[in-house]
Amino acid sequence: MTVQPYWENPSILQEHREQARASYIPYGDVESARTGKRARSPWYQTLNGSWKFQYNRRAKDIGTDWTRETFDTTDWDDLLVPSCWQVQGYDQLQYTNVNYPFPYDPPYVPDDNPAGLYVREFRVGENWSGKDTYIMFEGVNACFYLWINGAYVGYSQGSRVPAEFNIAPYVRQGSNKIAVMVLKWCDGSYLEDQDQWRYTGIFRDVYLLARDKAHVRDVFCRTELAEDLKSAQLQVELETTGAAAVTVQLMDAPGQELLNECRNVDGKQVFEFHIDSPVLWNAEHHYLYELYVTSGGEVLRFRIGFRRIEIKDGIFRINGQDIKLKGVNRHDSHPELGQTIPLQHMIEDLKLMKRHNVNTIRTSHYPNDPRFLDLCDEFGFYVIDEADLESHGDYVAKDGNGVTKLPEWKEAFLDRQIRMVERDKNHACVIIWSLGNESSYGPNHVAMAEWTQARDQSRLVHYEGASFDSEHVYDQSSLDMESRMYMSVPDLEAYAKDDSKTKPMFLCEYSHAMGNGPGDLKDYWEVMYAYPKLMGGCVWEWVDHGIKTYTEEGKTFFAYGGDFGEKPHDGNFCIDGLVSPDRKPNNGLLELKEIYAPVAIEAIDAAKGQFKITNRYDFSYLWELSLPYTLRAEGELLQQGEIALPEIAPHDSAEITVNMNIPASVTAAVDLEFSLVQNEELAWAEAGHEVASRQFEVKSRTKQAGQATANAAGPSRTIQAAEHGRILVVEGFDFKHTFDLSLGALTGISKQGVEMLAAPASFQVWRAPTDNDRNEKHTWMSHGLDRAVCKIYSAAWEQPSTGQVTIKVSYSLGGYSIRNILHGTAVWTFLGDGSITLRTDVEVKEAIDFLPRFGLQLTMPRGNEAVTYYGLGPHESYVDKKLSVKRDVYRLSVDQMHKDYIMPQENGSRYNTEWAVVGNQLGMGLLFTAKDTFSFNASHYTPEDLTAAQHNVELVRRDETIVHLDYKMSGVGSNSCGPRLIDKYQFNEKSFTFEMEIRPVFAEDE
Repeated sequence: MTVQPYWENPSILQEHREQARASYIPYGDVESARTGKRARSPWYQTLNGSWKFQYNRRAKDIGTDWTRETFDTTDWDDLLVPSCWQVQGYDQLQYTNVNYPFPYDPPYVPDDNPAGLYVREFRVGENWSGKDTYIMFEGVNACFYLWINGAYVGYSQGSRVPAEFNIAPYVRQGSNKIAVMVLKWCDGSYLEDQDQWRYTGIFRDVYLLARDKAHVRDVFCRTELAEDLKSAQLQVELETTGAAAVTVQLMDAPGQELLNECRNVDGKQVFEFHIDSPVLWNAEHHYLYELYVTSGGEVLRFRIGFRRIEIKDGIFRINGQDIKLKGVNRHDSHPELGQTIPLQHMIEDLKLMKRHNVNTIRTSHYPNDPRFLDLCDEFGFYVIDEADLESHGDYVAKDGNGVTKLPEWKEAFLDRQIRMVERDKNHACVIIWSLGNESSYGPNHVAMAEWTQARDQSRLVHYEGASFDSEHVYDQSSLDMESRMYMSVPDLEAYAKDDSKTKPMFLCEYSHAMGNGPGDLKDYWEVMYAYPKLMGGCVWEWVDHGIKTYTEEGKTFFAYGGDFGEKPHDGNFCIDGLVSPDRKPNNGLLELKEIYAPVAIEAIDAAKGQFKITNRYDFSYLWELSLPYTLRAEGELLQQGEIALPEIAPHDSAEITVNMNIPASVTAAVDLEFSLVQNEELAWAEAGHEVASRQFEVKSRTKQAGQATANAAGPSRTIQAAEHGRILVVEGFDFKHTFDLSLGALTGISKQGVEMLAAPASFQVWRAPTDNDRNEKHTWMSHGLDRAVCKIYSAAWEQPSTGQVTIKVSYSLGGYSIRNILHGTAVWTFLGDGSITLRTDVEVKEAIDFLPRFGLQLTMPRGNEAVTYYGLGPHESYVDKKLSVKRDVYRLSVDQMHKDYIMPQENGSRYNTEWAVVGNQLGMGLLFTAKDTFSFNASHYTPEDLTAAQHNVELVRRDETIVHLDYKMSGVGSNSCGPRLIDKYQFNEKSFTFEMEIRPVFAEDE
C-alpha cells in the first residue's frame, strides 16, 4: 500500500491537522508555569532524541509496511531529532537564492523526491489516563505523513509553522510506536523558495501534550491603551473544546496579583479587564505582565506587554512616540546544525544584537522558533513576523506572475499567514505582520492582508512585493506602509519629500552587508533621521550562512554554495552577514553599532569644547549612561575625565562643555574622544559596556609631528650616484638605494646594510574585488585593471646638488588588447638623509568611471612583521566605512592588519593614515609619510592572491610583507545587492597628483 500523493495537490494542505492556535504549554500549576521551563509541566513530554531513520531517494517507491508496529527497524540508522538531513550526511547540501532547485512545473515536483522515514517508541504514563494526547511538530520541511501504532493519523505541509494532531484515538498507556515520513519537496516548496540553504527533516522540536477533554484551546490577549496612555483595556478572548470553569489571573512582573476572574466557558468568550496606570512595553523598557489561564488541571501562561502601534499623520508610532526601526534581517542559521537552532544560540544572537544597538528583527523569511519570540518579548525587540512564503523562482520561470495570481493557490497562501498569526498573536514584540517575501503581488496576497487586518487590528501589515504593482491593479488598502529593498539614498529622500506619499516608508532590506561592507550606512541614516515619514529599515543581513567544513588536510572553513557540487547554486551570496557563522562580529556590525547608537554627539565648536548631545532613545532618559572622555595628541594622553550627562528627554538635545587643558608645547593634532558606557550590568551586557563613541579633532597640528616624523632628518650629507648598466645606485652616509631605469622602478632600499625591499616598487590600480564590487569588477576588468602592466617611455636622472639625486620617469599603465588606463609622470628624489620622495602626476582615461585605487605597492623582505601607524583604527577603514574607528597611534602585527573574510577580498586598508612604519622586531624598517593623508595597508597577500582565492583556506601566506600606500581608494558601498556606490565615494578623479616620502629608519633610535 502506498501513501496518497498529497504532496502535489495545492488544494490539500493537511489532513486531520488541528486548527491553528496560540503558542503555549499547559502546566500543572502557576509556579511551574511561571518558570517557562517546559519539562516542569506534567502535561508535556518531549519526543526529541534518537529516532530510527532510513533515507530513500524516491517517495513514490515507498509503501506503508514500515509503519506497522511489528516492523523491525533495528538495522536502520540512528538520527537525532530535531535535525536537518543535509548536515547529518544525508541528501544534497544546496544553496540557491532565486532559482528553484527543481524543474518549474507547479504543483508538480520531481519523481526523484527523497523521503526520510522516522520511527521511534514512546511511552504514555498513567498520569495521562483520561486525557487526550496531542502531538506537536514545531517545524518539518517540507511535508510529512504521520502514523501512530500502525494507524494513519494525518498529513501536513508548511515547513516553519506548527502542525498539531490529536492522537488520542491511537495511543495507549505504556509503549507506543510513532512513524513519520518526511518528503524533501511538495507543492508547498514553490512557496518556500527563500534565499537559503535547502534543508529537510524534522528540524524543530516535537512533543506530546496531555489535555483535558474540555480544555482551553486558544487564547488571544488583546491590549488597548487609552489616548493618554494612562489606562488600558485587556481583552482575553478564550476558546474551549467544551464546557469548562476557567480562571483568568493577571499578575505584575514581581508576581503581585492584579486581577482574577472565574467563569464557566463553553466555546468562545471574552474576559475584559481595566488596568489603571499600566507599565508600558517597548524595546527599551520591556515590562511584561503575567497572565495565567487555569482550567481543570491545566495552567496556561502568557506574558503581556501593553503597547500601542499606529500610524498617525503618516508617521509610525509606538506608545505615541515616533519610532525608528533600527533593524536586521535574521535567518535561522547555525554553522553545524543548519536550521535547527538551540535555545542558547538564539539568546546569544539577541545579546549580540542588543550590544550593537539593534532594536528590530525581521524574521526573514518565515516565522522563527516560537521560543525566539518569547526571548524577543523578554529582551526587548520589535519584530516584523514574516510568513513562510516566497516564490522568487517565479520571476525566472514565469515573468513574475506564477502562483501568486492563481486562485487554486489562494488557500495555500492564506494557510501560511493564518498559522503564523494564530501562533504568535500574543507576543508584545510582534509589531508588524509580513505577508512573505519576493513573491510578486496579486489576489492571493490581498486575501492574506484582508484576513490579517480582520483578525488583528492592533498591528500593522507589511508586504514589499506590492511595490511592483505600481498601477495598483490589486487592492493595497490593507497594507499599512510602503516598503522597498535596496532603495537608493536619493530615492529615499525623494519619497520623504513627496507630500502625495502618505504612507510611511520602511526599508525591509537595505545596505547589503556582504563581505567588506556595508559602506553606505551613514548616508541612509542622515536621511532617515531627517524625515519623520521614514520608519527605518533592516540591514541585509544578520549572519553569514557558512557551513563548517574541513579540507582534506583537516583545516576548518565555512563552505558556501557550490562547495558540495550542487546545481543550481548561488555561490557565496549566502555569505552576506554582519556576523560570521560562529557569531564573530564583522566590521560592518561595528559600523552599524555607531549608526544605530541611541545617543548622538555633534560639535558646536570643537576647539572650545562645546558639543550638542542628542538623546535618540525613544522612551529613556540618559540616567543609565556615563560619558567618560580622553584627550590625546598623536597617541599621548593629555587629559581624561567624565562629563555629567544632563537630563535629556527622549528625542531632545542639550549642550555640554569639556574644559580642555592643552599644553602650549603640544604641536600635534589633538583629538577628543567620548565613550558612552553602561553604568550597570544588564541581561545582555556587563557594566562598562560601550554603547557608542565619537571622536573630534579639537586642535590641528602646527607642524609635522609624530613618533618618527617629529625628528628632523639630521644634517645634510653628500650622496653619490652611479649608473651600472641601467641600474642607478645611490649611496649616502648609512644607506644604499637602487633604481632600475629600464623598469622605471625603485628596486632597493637599505640602511646600515639592512635591505628593506624584496621586489621592485610598482604602481597599483587593482584591488581584489570586494563582494560589493561584484557589479563593477567586470567593468574594471574590461579596462584591464586586473592585468595592468607598466610601460616606461623614458627615465632620466640628474644630480642637481651633492645632497640630492632626481629621477624623472614617464610611464603608463595598461592591459592587453585595450587602450591604456592612465598616463603619468613620476619624479623620484633621493636626499642625503636616506629619504626618498615621490611625486607623480596622473591622467586617467575618461572612459573609466572610477578606479578601485591608485597607489604604490612595495614588497618588504621576510621578518618585517611590526606595524606602527598614526591614523584610523584599530580595524580596517574606508572612505565610506569609518564610523567605528578612531584616530590614534596603533601598534599591530602584519597578520593583525588582515581581515579574514570567508571569500577573500580587499581588506585591511587604513583610511586617512598620517604616517606609518613597517619594520622588523628591532624597529628597522621604512617610515611612510605623505603630503596629505593616505590609505595604508600591510599584508602577507597581494591583490592577485586575494583575487584568485575563493575561500580563505586557499590563501597561501607569503613570507614577504606587501605594503600599499594609496593616494585614494574607492569606498566599499553595498552594491552586491544594493545601489551603486555613491558618487562621492568613487575615486573618479581624472587628473591628480600624489606625493609620498619613504625613509629607512631604525625606529627605536628615532
